[in-house]
Amino acid sequence: MTYERLDAWIDTHFDDEVRFLQALVRVPTPTPPGDNAPHAKATAALLAGFGWTAEQHPVPADEVHAGGLQSITNLIVRRRMGRAGDGGPTIALNAHGDVVPPGEGWTHDPYGGEVVDGRIYGRAAAVSKSDFATFSFAVRALEALGAPLKGHVELHFTYDEEFGGELGPGWLLKQGLTKPDLLIAAGFSYQVVTAHNGCLQLEVTLHGLASHAAYPDTGVDALQAANRLLTALYAYNSVLRERRSKVAGITHPFLNVGRIEGGSNTNVVPGKVVLKLDRRMIPEEDATAVEAEVRALIDTAVAQSPGVRCDVRRMLLARSLKPLPGNRPLVEAIQRHGEALFGEPIAESGTPLYTDVRLYGEAGVPAVIYGAGPRTVLESNAKRADEHLELEDLRRATKVIARTLFDLLS
Repeated sequence: MTYERLDAWIDTHFDDEVRFLQALVRVPTPTPPGDNAPHAKATAALLAGFGWTAEQHPVPADEVHAGGLQSITNLIVRRRMGRAGDGGPTIALNAHGDVVPPGEGWTHDPYGGEVVDGRIYGRAAAVSKSDFATFSFAVRALEALGAPLKGHVELHFTYDEEFGGELGPGWLLKQGLTKPDLLIAAGFSYQVVTAHNGCLQLEVTLHGLASHAAYPDTGVDALQAANRLLTALYAYNSVLRERRSKVAGITHPFLNVGRIEGGSNTNVVPGKVVLKLDRRMIPEEDATAVEAEVRALIDTAVAQSPGVRCDVRRMLLARSLKPLPGNRPLVEAIQRHGEALFGEPIAESGTPLYTDVRLYGEAGVPAVIYGAGPRTVLESNAKRADEHLELEDLRRATKVIARTLFDLLS
């Protein structure tokens, strides 16, 4: 009967949960530019309406600006689920409020939180302001139950996932503000995710010598050097396709050049070209070895262009998430309740995405990724126009989290 009582509370308060999510979507958090402290303040005010105190932890401005953002305030809500001294684990629930800009092509207001035909539309409606709502209302349901439990639940609402997470969960962990025993992080599909790819991002600047196009021999063409480099980088993908991961949901590493800038005018030999590349790493790869391999490849390719000098700057090194042995209680509880509520088996898988959950893993915290979302992340239009979430998926995921917390804290 306990699970039924949790479910009933969530059903009774579901309209409130939807309104809570709408309020979160209506405070924009496009990153860049990343002026996200106002959303944290608004979220803290909403949580105060539940009688909760949200600790507000502003990241120093110099660190934020060095990271390419404008403002970050991370939130922690701590809820004791039993009597003092009862023991029990501390379970953290983490979701991020920062999100990519809306872009073009929307048929709904990206910051409207509009509900149409059982779906809520808006940037971050699916990833991951939805799990601000899922996690908060699951904990509220658990507290309303009044059952004898042991341990603590912490809500970590952070604002740096899009730029790597170092100033979000990474900052909270480094400051010693939290050290949970287990973590559930915001999800984006029916699966429970226990591993994800890593990501290395490099900025490669090729320096040649600009000259008038009428006298090309007086210059050194950085764009020709870039062309040789691009050919080598894309050929490298043929090698990477042969490195297969053993993790379900993850295939092989790959490299993408996402941005190219260069030249000054049509009638000028390009004296400088900048490439920005993204190298995804499977969990079996070592990040340090991958970076050395990519840098060696760049050096070899650029050496074929006499007179060209190359600078390489690391923009991001996000290590992969690997399953820690202590995550089994989380995985098994979510699978059990997910199958009961969704009517289908809930797979354990990896994802080719990278997330800031890896930072908890690096700190030794067993973690899984699960929350409100469709069967696959692509179905939600996450990070694309008309991002949306089925309200029934929000309702059922909230119940799964509430039941899982009950099991782990009983």
